[in-house]
Amino acid sequence: MASSQHSIHEEESHGSFGGYVAGFVLSVVLTAASFWVVLHGGFSASSGIVALAVLAAIQIVVHLVFFLHLNASSGQRWNVTAFAFTVLTVVIVIGGTLWVMHNVAMNMMSR
Repeated sequence: MASSQHSIHEEESHGSFGGYVAGFVLSVVLTAASFWVVLHGGFSASSGIVALAVLAAIQIVVHLVFFLHLNASSGQRWNVTAFAFTVLTVVIVIGGTLWVMHNVAMNMMSR
């Protein structure tokens, strides 16, 4: 009887030791690259910010894949959907805030 019942955690993917080590190494490399961009000083302010944003986005993906085991399998469908909704909500909130702040700054400068 116990073999016919499925555990809640059977469809979840669990990482291997090698996967955790790869994720850790990638995280350390990306963190070191971010520090190098800041400490190098050879970049303009805008290109430095873009480089840091790209490295941060890559690091987020590394953490999601290697440590949170988020993937496109059928067992992870609801987790991916919830994550996509969260990202969409954050983009709308941050984008809307920046848009409102820009419009307020433009309107205050014209007076």
